[in-house]
Amino acid sequence: MLKKIWAVYFSPTGGTRKAALLLAKSMGEQVMELDLLKEEDRRCMFSPEDMVVVGAPVFGGRIPGLMADYLKEIKGQGAMAVTAAVYGNRAFEDALLELNDCLKAQGFQILASAALLAEHSMAREVAAGRPDKADEDVIRGFGERILRKLEQGEKSAPLTPGDFPYREWKKMPFAPVASDACTACGLCARQCPVGAISTEDLKKADTDKCILCMRCSAVCPAGARALPAPAREGISMKLLPVKGIRRENELFL
Repeated sequence: MLKKIWAVYFSPTGGTRKAALLLAKSMGEQVMELDLLKEEDRRCMFSPEDMVVVGAPVFGGRIPGLMADYLKEIKGQGAMAVTAAVYGNRAFEDALLELNDCLKAQGFQILASAALLAEHSMAREVAAGRPDKADEDVIRGFGERILRKLEQGEKSAPLTPGDFPYREWKKMPFAPVASDACTACGLCARQCPVGAISTEDLKKADTDKCILCMRCSAVCPAGARALPAPAREGISMKLLPVKGIRRENELFL
């Protein structure tokens, strides 16, 4: 086990953080967390002696554009990275390739990669409860394999699926809305990473700014923010073919 390892993640609803921490804890005794949603955590600089786990959620087969921008603030300087694209049971498509390309541009060496499962952020019944115990066992075993690779002095980058140019990402034209259960605490507006929620009228959201990260829904203490009913129904229908499927984590060493 490594004495210390870093876990860097963009995790609006918590699933990516959970998966990234499981992977980091499988390799390091002490895990240092950096949350890219916090501006102060993005001002970081690593060294060739560092090992960094970087977790990204998958938005429509890509990593979030906002995360890609945030990664440009980080300096890898030869640090080794293990990457994880975390998705909700549909597909991860170009996300892992894009994540690796972003990190290589910032000076990281990619040692291993994984596509890991977590609850779907818009339809929590899809991949519900994941990562679960079985996932934890898989991730722990993968961490052990990565450490063996490191001990053997092997630092080659893994071959990962994905295409370049990356697939086009089109945001759906809606945003989460507040119900009558809203207590006007303002937490959603303060936590929104793109400032899409009006501080003057918390029931309003700018659909052009919103990136559908579902952060507002995840942090709402009253459970008052959710996608509009037509949007929920459309997403449920789209995800119906994968709702009952248990996809397995894909590992690249």
